[in-house]
Amino acid sequence: MNTSLTSTGESQSKFHELISRPRIGWRRYVILFWALMGPGFLAAMADNDAGGVISYLVTGARFGISVFVPLVLCLALLTYTVQEMSLRLGVVTREGFSRLVWRRYGRAWGFYLIATLALENLLTLMTEFIGMTAGLVLLGVPLLPGSLICLLLIVSFAVFTGYWAKERLALLIGALNLVFVAVAAMTHPNVSEIAHVFVSWNVPEALQAGFVFYLIATVGNALAPWMIFFQGSGVIDKGIRAHELRFGRLDTAFGSLIQVVVAAGIIILGASLFGKVPNLAGAGPSDIIAALARAVGRWPAVLFGLGLFNAGFLASITVSLSSSWSIAELFGWSKSLNDKIGEAPRFYLVYIGSLVLASLALLIPNLPLNLIALGTQVIGGILMVPLLVFMVLMTGDQGLMGSYRTKLPGRLWSWAVIILLGGLTLAALGQVLLNLI
Repeated sequence: MNTSLTSTGESQSKFHELISRPRIGWRRYVILFWALMGPGFLAAMADNDAGGVISYLVTGARFGISVFVPLVLCLALLTYTVQEMSLRLGVVTREGFSRLVWRRYGRAWGFYLIATLALENLLTLMTEFIGMTAGLVLLGVPLLPGSLICLLLIVSFAVFTGYWAKERLALLIGALNLVFVAVAAMTHPNVSEIAHVFVSWNVPEALQAGFVFYLIATVGNALAPWMIFFQGSGVIDKGIRAHELRFGRLDTAFGSLIQVVVAAGIIILGASLFGKVPNLAGAGPSDIIAALARAVGRWPAVLFGLGLFNAGFLASITVSLSSSWSIAELFGWSKSLNDKIGEAPRFYLVYIGSLVLASLALLIPNLPLNLIALGTQVIGGILMVPLLVFMVLMTGDQGLMGSYRTKLPGRLWSWAVIILLGGLTLAALGQVLLNLI
């Protein structure tokens, strides 16, 4: 049985062929850029998922052009710090994160991480299907046929042959995230007002109620547990080697930057709804899209709906793959995207099965979307802190990482990030408990 994430003849992969091809002039840089884009960009773009898009839009509608615009841009450094550790750990050790934790910290931790990841990913996929179908409903597609269309499209991704073809398709889907920036520009935002918040960084006193909750949600949207599992396994499947780490870092840095630019654009787009959505806290995706159509016109709303569908589509692929890779790693199953379905049946069974379960959830009458979102937030917070602790410990281990070990300044910064995210997790859990009381 093939239990390695790497494919046979890795050195002959399309990635290595492109980066080693002798070319001069601008074409060389275009080809290099196209070749190095991969797991880092996809993880970042997919983090702007359907739930995240709605969260950013609601933040803009609640606070207008505010401190959240410059704040979200600063989160690129946070995302890059965590994802670079995942990248480096995967490239150097050639093992997925779940397998490393199992081997170094015991079965109990391995099962804990996989069980909580699988549950959180399933809840996340439910929100993705809700977002995707909301986008299709705007185009006149009924709910149930829309859910079936979403399921068939995402499952069909598995039939493409080879890692390279699947990655290229996913990259094209991810690039469509930029539609949110275009729609934000269509609302003709006040440029001087945007520039002012970069200087003032203030929140009007009348809007300060609920600020902490939205702050926690905005920072929390910058990272998700599945991203760590996805990127670590993805770079191994792609075939990136330790001496090519710079290519993975460029991919990760570019993705982290574009992610926050798109997020800032969505907040600015949401600002066009400032004061125009009654009962904002209880509004669902369809309600918000309808409000957007009334505020800025049908075509911007249609483009937003397509963008929301696309965001959920990409996230559904990456989230499902993170579950498939992680579970397959733990049990030693074949798990490469270079494998056909018949060569890695259990890997693809997890991928397709999680999607089917999530799509069936839409058949539940009066599905409690807000409760699902809260549950996802709680489980993600519980999972994220031990994930980061394990990651910092392993990337700082000389015996495991050799010369690629995190240096002292990097370790201090990484622990600072853990303390920050741990504090935000506790604050988020406190907010959830207060909401339930």
